[in-house]
Amino acid sequence: MDDIVINMEKNIWFKRKQYGWGWFPVTWQGWIITLLFIGITTAPTFIYPKEVHDHIVIFLIYVSVLSCGLIYICMKTGESPKWQWKDKNDKN
Repeated sequence: MDDIVINMEKNIWFKRKQYGWGWFPVTWQGWIITLLFIGITTAPTFIYPKEVHDHIVIFLIYVSVLSCGLIYICMKTGESPKWQWKDKNDKN
């Protein structure tokens, strides 16, 4: 019965990092979200380089909002975050 409960858990798109705080993608969905984030974040610098330079505060707000969205997605589809720092000699 316990195996059924374990198999019904949510599909993890992002795993917790082994060192520090954060996640990394482990499924194709996680990689798509990561690549979309990078593309959407950097696109204005290639499309409107002068405008981004002239309106840097607006760009920083834009990146901050996108980053908050990525963190939200990681929290919903990934392992619970916590600070980790494993010993190099730790076998687990």
